[in-house]
Amino acid sequence: MMRMRTAAGRWLVAVCVLASGIAFIDGTVVNAALPAIAADLDADLVGLQWVVTGYLLTLSAFVVLGGSLGDRFGRRRVLLIGLASFGVTSMFCSLAPDVTVLIAARLVQGLAAALLLPSSLAVISASFDPRDRGAAIGAWSGLGGIAGAVGPFLGGWLITAISWRAVFLINVPLCIVAVVLTVVHVPETLDPSAPPRLDLAGASSLAVGLGGVVYALIEGPATGWPTTATVAGTVGVLSLVAFVAIERRSRHPMVPLDLFASRQFSGANATTLFVYASLGATTFFVIVYLQTALGYSPLAAGAAFLPLTLFMVAFSARSGAFAQRIGPRWPMTIGSFVVAVGVALFARVQPGVSYVSGVLPATIVLGVGLTITVAPLTTAVLAAVADSHVGVGSAVNNAVARIGSLLAVAVLPAAAGLTDAAGALDLSDGFARAMFLAAGLALIGSVVACLTVRRSTPVAEVTVGNVDVACLDPGVLASDAEPDAAAV
Repeated sequence: MMRMRTAAGRWLVAVCVLASGIAFIDGTVVNAALPAIAADLDADLVGLQWVVTGYLLTLSAFVVLGGSLGDRFGRRRVLLIGLASFGVTSMFCSLAPDVTVLIAARLVQGLAAALLLPSSLAVISASFDPRDRGAAIGAWSGLGGIAGAVGPFLGGWLITAISWRAVFLINVPLCIVAVVLTVVHVPETLDPSAPPRLDLAGASSLAVGLGGVVYALIEGPATGWPTTATVAGTVGVLSLVAFVAIERRSRHPMVPLDLFASRQFSGANATTLFVYASLGATTFFVIVYLQTALGYSPLAAGAAFLPLTLFMVAFSARSGAFAQRIGPRWPMTIGSFVVAVGVALFARVQPGVSYVSGVLPATIVLGVGLTITVAPLTTAVLAAVADSHVGVGSAVNNAVARIGSLLAVAVLPAAAGLTDAAGALDLSDGFARAMFLAAGLALIGSVVACLTVRRSTPVAEVTVGNVDVACLDPGVLASDAEPDAAAV
């Protein structure tokens, strides 16, 4: 077991931060590149929706399975495969001659991320001495937050100075460096008690179900619900029903359904679904709108949310500690309500409104809401499951968060009246409606949290090894990585 203050320990944390940071940065810059992608590849709004949702679709469907693969076959091995695959698929994204090829590459890139992300935190948890594991995870989370903050600047600069293709191409040398450092500094670990069989049937049915439903939600409103979209939606719903049946009968389910017998676990995940749906829709709409309607450069649009990220990195740990004393119900309830207010404030952003008077207040309020919400939400989820299910519980919660973003980006453009008939990137008529709808989602999350989450939670009893789970949630990017604890 490694110690945090040794050179080997510091190298291990650095390599895992780099590995996960590649995926985090990639996620933060793609929205800023959407207008440039639309102009270069002649992509319409539906195409841009698929560029975003394609990655989230495969990542959401297979992230839990990715953690299981690391447990069974070795976390370093799966991490290396994920890094290599992410680099290759990023290169294909950067070379895409049209939006169809780009979407296909993004789908496969999501698969690579589903291998990469779970392994990075699992390697840390399995390699460090229990006395230092909390500090190592905290360092990993904090540095991951910095990577997320750097992403919009880096992406905006690359788009402005070179092209949107550089946003993906930059991943290739980063992945090569990460592979070399992983080989040198990361030990191999696995879980001898991992289930002998992988739940491939469950993962496949979930992927088909999500894919069919998302296809119907994106393509149906845009094309008048032709036979293809209707059939896809029907197949998707049936596949999701089959997923539940498969998980119920499987001896080694990917998602143990008995977890949802806990009112708090179900409620906290429902809150996650609505809050992250609101956040995903907000970042998608606002960054595109700032460029197309207000004339922001990619760099300025990508940096618009920087105060939010910095605020969360600075204060999320304190929020988690406070919620640990008073319980997660009221922080989640109040925080989700504040998120709703922040999102609604973006509806005030119109052409001619400055960043300081329009975008910044909404960003700050949204950051305050997320800071209050995220750490207690994580605590509530993990406190609702037994120690033996902490990994899969956090994995489910992360998958739910990504599914929320996935569905919001698929549904809200049409719900707000933004279709191809209005112009591929003409968000002017529906932007305010989209923000109010997204705010409504966060408001529903607030109500759900109030009704389902316990007033106090025995946080001290929920540990990963000897580590209090509160160390797992210093920031929003750490929350994004929590499924990665599936391999703990």
